[in-house]
Amino acid sequence: MLTHKNNQGGRKKMQVSFVIRDAEEKRHRNGVNALQLDTVTGRLYSAGRDAIIRLWNSTQTNSHEPYIQSMEHHNDWVNDIVLCCGGRNLISASCDTTVKVWNAHKGFCMSTLRTHRDYVQALAYAKDREQVASAGLDKAIFLWDVNTLTALTASNNTVTTSSISGSKDSIYSLAMNPSGTIIVSGSTENTLRIWDPRTCNKIAKLKGHTENVKALVVSEDGTQVVSGSSDGKIKLWSIGQQRCIQTISVHSEGVWCLLMTDGFSHVISGSRDRKIVMTELRNPSNSVLICEERAPVLSMCYNIDQTGVWATTWNSDIRCWKLHKTDKLCNYSYSNSCSSINNGSGDMATATAISSSTHLAGPAQQQGGPEAMALGVSNAASTSNAGKGYEVACIKGGAAIKKYHVLNDKRFMLTRDTEENVAIYDVLKVKKVEDLGKVDFEEEVKRRSQRIYVPNWFTVDLKTGMPMIVLGQDEVDCFAAWVSAEAGLPEHAEPGSDPKVNYGSLLLQALLEHWKPAPPHHHMPGGPVELENGCDGDIRGNEYFSVPKHTPIIFSEVGGRNVCRMLVKDAAGETESALLSDTVPSWVTNVVIDRTLPKFIKLPFYLLAHPSMFKQDRSKKLDLTNQERLIANEFIQCRKVCEHVLEKVLGTDLPAGAAAAIGSSTGNSNSSQNNSQSDANSEGSQVPAEERIELLCNDVVSRRWVMESCNPMVGVRGGGRGFLCYSIDVNRPILYFLSLQAV
Repeated sequence: MLTHKNNQGGRKKMQVSFVIRDAEEKRHRNGVNALQLDTVTGRLYSAGRDAIIRLWNSTQTNSHEPYIQSMEHHNDWVNDIVLCCGGRNLISASCDTTVKVWNAHKGFCMSTLRTHRDYVQALAYAKDREQVASAGLDKAIFLWDVNTLTALTASNNTVTTSSISGSKDSIYSLAMNPSGTIIVSGSTENTLRIWDPRTCNKIAKLKGHTENVKALVVSEDGTQVVSGSSDGKIKLWSIGQQRCIQTISVHSEGVWCLLMTDGFSHVISGSRDRKIVMTELRNPSNSVLICEERAPVLSMCYNIDQTGVWATTWNSDIRCWKLHKTDKLCNYSYSNSCSSINNGSGDMATATAISSSTHLAGPAQQQGGPEAMALGVSNAASTSNAGKGYEVACIKGGAAIKKYHVLNDKRFMLTRDTEENVAIYDVLKVKKVEDLGKVDFEEEVKRRSQRIYVPNWFTVDLKTGMPMIVLGQDEVDCFAAWVSAEAGLPEHAEPGSDPKVNYGSLLLQALLEHWKPAPPHHHMPGGPVELENGCDGDIRGNEYFSVPKHTPIIFSEVGGRNVCRMLVKDAAGETESALLSDTVPSWVTNVVIDRTLPKFIKLPFYLLAHPSMFKQDRSKKLDLTNQERLIANEFIQCRKVCEHVLEKVLGTDLPAGAAAAIGSSTGNSNSSQNNSQSDANSEGSQVPAEERIELLCNDVVSRRWVMESCNPMVGVRGGGRGFLCYSIDVNRPILYFLSLQAV
């Protein structure tokens, strides 16, 4: 991958992200923002909000699988794409602030342009000049020579771009004519700005819309432009006269995409109101409803013979709808209460408005038409829906995850998608564990929740429709979660061993398991120098698990741009390894390369007698003064506290070091109760400590981790004092009740 880097100054704080997904995602998992059709091969390119560009065979009629391949290198919504160089190359723009150049046939990213400082929303293409323009929320327009972009190599990786400045607001739409003599931009300024791309000078500023200009099309000769706006209006402008010559209102909500017929005679508009309408520009009263989609329409393009139009929406499906012949458009009638025409002079002429409902009349309601193409969908998709248009074909999409809940153990996560299916994911091992089907999400959360506390160590982003896990060092510390291997990784725990593991460290080591950075070169006389600690640099991964090799891993600036993206398996490559060496922040290399683990967090507490000990003598009160201050790791297990009580308080013999997890900060442990319980202790000395002592945190039995069970309810983390209280149960002399209290 070749990267065009702008002078960005000092690097910001870095974060690491990865996506939990299948090895090959053949279906879009979210809305589709843009379409491009190769009219020679019939290949359809779709740009998804799941950050993936997919390639389909739109001409297949006998196969249920039109999918060809995926093009992956973005890590956020792909907002726009253009095919260029006769279909050999594809240019894409994304919310990750980059513009990418692709080999369209082989599906790999050739270079990445990082000139924009914010979301890149729109692209425009001048076919005759092989020139592409990009624009976005940073208000800037950049012009690119496609031949230069496609000729970039490892040694020739510098590209010069022309910039057009002057826009005062974020740009959402962009258009050029084929000869590249005119470029038009639409923005939240509610205006159209017209530029000469040859000189980068502004020609005109056209006012008339009252909301964001979302769609633009320029005529081939560069004399006219059609615009669609969030105000629901379609306007035809004369560039020479610098005025609006027609206003069309056939939608009840914003117009988000436009498509022109040959000769610039008819406009096909897609809207937030879910409708696709064809309108004659010279006679706007001749309008026909092509279809009513299931969701707001985001983009459109013609099918290969221009008898239909492919359309995308907020949903993940891509549908093809039959078009009506323009010379017979007057045989159809489209009525909508909002339909109106403006001749540009300000006089409004109301179009036919029979009722407030939208309908098709005439031939559009007749059954029949071309045979529907079966594109990964059942026959039901090809049936004609009276009043809703004729669906010719459908490329089915997948479900997007829209809701999640991280369980208390901070390892597993429940999700629910747009089809109401619930699944459980293992964040630590980067995989889906189980599909639970259409079950009650909230009930499943309650059923799987445990009374334990593990600190938050990651965040979740569902913007692309797939779970993206973010690890960082800002608000949420990815090294915050220390657990015992027995409790946190029970499937890998060994009897008699109780190592402590850090979730964040284990995961980072697994994600970069295949990365082998070049060792530092030491030129010293007398032969090679042995590395410190005898390390040869081959210690990679962790001793417990590996993650799927197809997992995308992304390094990015916190709140900023993407710096590096690759698959886990690709880190072994020489080029990728060098890129990682320049990218990976020190807090990651500390645990992955140097194997320096973060320090444990120590918490203080006091061991006291529980008030239940004084039931027979109410005059006695707990004396909280002169109590010994104990210290333990925040992830200490109940078993360790039980062992401490038996050994230090009751004086029971335990294996050497059994209760070493708890230490004293002032001297010997409190043993004031030892004599009264010595006989009982000897009777149960062979019984495990956790079966002889019962712990309660806030009057709730805690069986695994003391601090993790009680931490949210006490002020220990904020500097308060935690108290573990115990009492003797007269019915079971060896049973103690302890509770953690804050004072």
